[in-house]
Amino acid sequence: MISIITGATGDIGEEFVKRLLDETDQIWAVGRSDAKLSSLKERYGDKIIPVKVDLSDKDELFGFCRKIEEEKPLIRYLVNNAGVAKLGPVSEFTLEEISDLLDINDKAATLISRAALPFMGKGAYILNVASASAFQPNPYIALYSASKAYLLSFTRSLNVENKEINCTAVCPGWVDTKMLPKSNNGKEIKYPGMVPASKVVDCALKDTRKGKDVSVCSFYYSYLRFLSKITPHSLVMKMWVGMLKPYL
Repeated sequence: MISIITGATGDIGEEFVKRLLDETDQIWAVGRSDAKLSSLKERYGDKIIPVKVDLSDKDELFGFCRKIEEEKPLIRYLVNNAGVAKLGPVSEFTLEEISDLLDINDKAATLISRAALPFMGKGAYILNVASASAFQPNPYIALYSASKAYLLSFTRSLNVENKEINCTAVCPGWVDTKMLPKSNNGKEIKYPGMVPASKVVDCALKDTRKGKDVSVCSFYYSYLRFLSKITPHSLVMKMWVGMLKPYL
């Protein structure tokens, strides 16, 4: 029985590795850096099976999906954690950056889920790491928010379609990871409600085992989720841009 974790060498990915190490015989740790994957294996032992894949590369992504289909492993956990983000208006993104973001954040999670489903039985789990940004449109991280909104919708639908597998969209807010810039234009960036990666993962595993299809790991972001449901999004976006203004 195995777990598959994409983005396994990142902060959230490594926390999933720690938590699932004792629950499965192997962890297929998916990443695009040989050095980081080797380091992960050195830290956590022979249960780690490094799988080097660039999820933005169509051939490599399809190759990984074919690997799942050919090896037919019994999968207990699939964690689609790989993701990319960039602050800025859409007009400043190159076509390649947009394509890569959507490929990694959406296409990869969708295709890997499809490849894995036939090998996941009763009591298995799919956790797709989305974001609290999925709950509302967010100018200047428009592509990221839209990609995570897709992942949220996809995961909740997948959960209904597959009665024996629990599928959970993990929707944290700001997470204290190396991916977050600490300053912009010489100004320290303040992240309201920021939580450690360990809390996100603990909450996600607890929620998916309870059968929840959405996991939000703090009261602050649960409140913002509720607020985004009852407040006109034009006002929500205005508030967001106001908070972001010092860093633009």
